[in-house]
Amino acid sequence: MSGGGEVLVGLVIAVGLLGVVVQVLPGALLVLGAVVVWAAVEGTGVAWAVAVLAAVATVAAAVAKYLLAGRHLKSGGVPNRTLVWGGLAGIVGFFVVPVVGLPLGFVLAVYLAESARLRDRRRAWRATVVALQATGITILVELAGALVAAGTWALAVWLT
Repeated sequence: MSGGGEVLVGLVIAVGLLGVVVQVLPGALLVLGAVVVWAAVEGTGVAWAVAVLAAVATVAAAVAKYLLAGRHLKSGGVPNRTLVWGGLAGIVGFFVVPVVGLPLGFVLAVYLAESARLRDRRRAWRATVVALQATGITILVELAGALVAAGTWALAVWLT
């Protein structure tokens, strides 16, 4: 692949990493897709090994983020239906209030759902904090997988 092509792949990977953190784009899939496109163009055994490692890291992170966040939510006593309400309100909030609507809608809906369920504002707020922590866990785990994929690609580009 030409130098310009590698720069383009690197830019897509950077956008993907940003998408993991911002949670608007499917960041990990962008990173993986860029690495796979690079491997297909390169066509070498090393390039395909990098693509396989990137795929393994991305899939492992995708599974781990749900397991770890689910365990955290379960230990905090937050039911799945509360997260569904939070997710739906976050989607609506995303379109109603640009930039901050998604987290604002999520937090507000989780708090209101837990407040109605528990009939205690303090416990509802603690449940909301647990849900936010679980969201942070998912972002960090997905970012770790995407960084492994991106780092493997960068190392392969640098060595070849």
